[in-house]
Amino acid sequence: MERFTVHRGRAVPLRRSDVDTDQIIPVRFLNHSQRTGHADALFADWRKDPGFVLNQPVYRGASVLVAGRDFGTGSSREYAVWALLNYGFRAVVAPRFGDIFHGNALMNGLLPVVVPEEVVTRLWDLVADDPAREVTIDLEGLRLSCGELSVGFEVDEDSRQRLLLGLDLVADTLRHEAEIVAYERSRRAALPVTTGF
Repeated sequence: MERFTVHRGRAVPLRRSDVDTDQIIPVRFLNHSQRTGHADALFADWRKDPGFVLNQPVYRGASVLVAGRDFGTGSSREYAVWALLNYGFRAVVAPRFGDIFHGNALMNGLLPVVVPEEVVTRLWDLVADDPAREVTIDLEGLRLSCGELSVGFEVDEDSRQRLLLGLDLVADTLRHEAEIVAYERSRRAALPVTTGF
């Protein structure tokens, strides 16, 4: 997983709320279990509309998505996070996220940044007025800034440390491999064990 410390990138103003995982990636695209290859499926139904924000050339290559409240609600779909990452997004900024999406994002290296609705509205206006304007998301200092706008945000410390180090849950667990092995070797013989089949 790629480390996330301080990210600077252009933003896409997705002026929509209540965006569920089926809108992020429709179910018909969930046909292989690899983490890659989902960029074209991101917002597939909405991208049929030439006026949809991702179809506007000025936002091509942007890496921060700024969305309305309740982003990522609906079914538990890790594909939604994968599609956003595959498209090139490193962070999604919104007033509120679906709980499962929020957890999946943190486990896969996509930073969900929770800020008040008025901050999202201000960001929408800033990047619409100047699509070349960059947003800075500082995970080390827990601060988002864009022009004169600067606001703090929170991330639970375990997730923050994993993102700063670029570790998924498995890699984070393996940092403690020596202690796990030592514990397993010291277990009393009377405790249950798993035998080979």
